[in-house]
Amino acid sequence: MNDFYDELAPLYHLIYPDWNASIRQQGDSLSRLIEAEWPGHRKVLDVSCGIGTQTLALAGLGYAVTASDLSANEIERARHEARLRGLDIDFSVGDMRKAHEQHGTGFDIVMSCDNSMPHLQTDDDLLAAFRQMTACLRPGGGCVVSVRDYAKEERGTNLVKHYGARVENGKRHVLFQVWDFTGEHYDLGFFFVTEDLSTHKVDTRVMRSRYYAVSTTRLCELMREAGLENVRRIEGTFFQPVLVGTRPSQPSQL
Repeated sequence: MNDFYDELAPLYHLIYPDWNASIRQQGDSLSRLIEAEWPGHRKVLDVSCGIGTQTLALAGLGYAVTASDLSANEIERARHEARLRGLDIDFSVGDMRKAHEQHGTGFDIVMSCDNSMPHLQTDDDLLAAFRQMTACLRPGGGCVVSVRDYAKEERGTNLVKHYGARVENGKRHVLFQVWDFTGEHYDLGFFFVTEDLSTHKVDTRVMRSRYYAVSTTRLCELMREAGLENVRRIEGTFFQPVLVGTRPSQPSQL
């Protein structure tokens, strides 16, 4: 997975037709969700920030954001993007399965968006991550996870997922993924076909990774097992289904 995202880091923004517009849209959506579920909660930890799509968005809206990711190249890119925007964000390289060990506790919100959780290959790894994320939260804090709805995805091999074409700096990039399922896991090839529009020279790159096509139902079960309450799936607030849960408030001291 590290190699996948390290290679993808300079190209990641091309996944979106307009990355800057997506940053704004996702920030607005996440902020509305946070305010609806946990009013006044402003201290955020992103445990799979990538190149910063959601992190940059919330920081730009005035949230105090700490962020980490397993990919050193993506963290380097995220730092660069934050500097360009004049944003003060604490970035570091880290594994979400060790989030509490790295970041400690006291966060209002802990999040992992854009289908990062299914990179973990087993329920045990997912549960370990959710337990660490829960431990990072202050009592009453909220966990936010967005994932693909794998119940709606076709199973099989040679499944092509088109992302379209992007033109940038005199080059045209055509993006698509190819999925090959084995049981509840699938291997993914992410293809970038790049044409220099002045010379018509074509270059093709492919990055490979593996995902666990875990259902949102199972993820909710694991979130509850990790100690979160009021766990549920929310539709229509983000470009993917969002799973939320809250760390129970500490019992009052008599």
